[in-house]
Amino acid sequence: MDIGFIGLGNMGYPMARRLVEAGHKLVVYDTSGQMMSRLTSLGAVAAKSAKDVADQVETVMASLPTPDIVLAVATGKDGVIEGKKVKRFLDLSTTGSRMAVKVADALKVKNITAIDLPVSGGVGGAEKGTLAVMYAGPRDGFDELKSVISVIGKPFFVGEKAGMGQTMKLCNNLLSATATAASSEAIVFGVKAGLDPTTMVEVINAGSGRNTATEDKFPKSILPRTFTFGFAMGLMYKDVKLCLEEAEAAGAPMRIASAVRDLWQLANDEIGPDKDFTEIIKVLERRAGVEVKGRRNG
Repeated sequence: MDIGFIGLGNMGYPMARRLVEAGHKLVVYDTSGQMMSRLTSLGAVAAKSAKDVADQVETVMASLPTPDIVLAVATGKDGVIEGKKVKRFLDLSTTGSRMAVKVADALKVKNITAIDLPVSGGVGGAEKGTLAVMYAGPRDGFDELKSVISVIGKPFFVGEKAGMGQTMKLCNNLLSATATAASSEAIVFGVKAGLDPTTMVEVINAGSGRNTATEDKFPKSILPRTFTFGFAMGLMYKDVKLCLEEAEAAGAPMRIASAVRDLWQLANDEIGPDKDFTEIIKVLERRAGVEVKGRRNG
């Protein structure tokens, strides 16, 4: 299939690369010429703008960092909406349901179908093609695109209404953010009380407290003190904040999530939005006067 791909960042590049390697003709655009060059060397075709992508293919995918950027790329000047050939816009970003509806309504005027297609699984999942891919849009479109989506991960049909995929993604990311925040609090407390953090993680992962943070983020990024998991602090805070805003608009109370958001906001302000999100533990370490370090680091 001929596919357009806009946004070649930490998540976008490995997904686009997998599509090229699977034999799809890919037309790509990114503000970074270097990232486009990496893909054109694999056989992709470089475009000059989002509009240029949409002039060349019927199916356009986008993986972008913020809702406002998605709106601009999809509906702004030289955006997808001005393309001559495009028929479908698949948004792999995390924007929230209200923005997804706004984009869908704008594109519908031009007979372009907007499809929620957020993903979960991190950079590692994008590289391996093991992402959870949440599709919300026309059912017949899901059946048609399933083989393409399967290149980047496991596709799930979550509904036909615009925004349903985004709601699913925000619920997922809230749980991921909560697991990381709560696990960081628990491990810091244990270290302060004299426990070894590596032993703590091993015990938790053998017991009922195990979660995605203790199984993945602590061993790979926190205990070795590399903090290179591959997702920005600012993006995690954005997702949690957006989830609470969407829940409030829907009339669904979220008391635990409010506390989680406050901790991520503190980490975002204190550590910095560009830092790896696993550095949230440093906020707790500073206040407890300890450092969580795996045995291999002494």
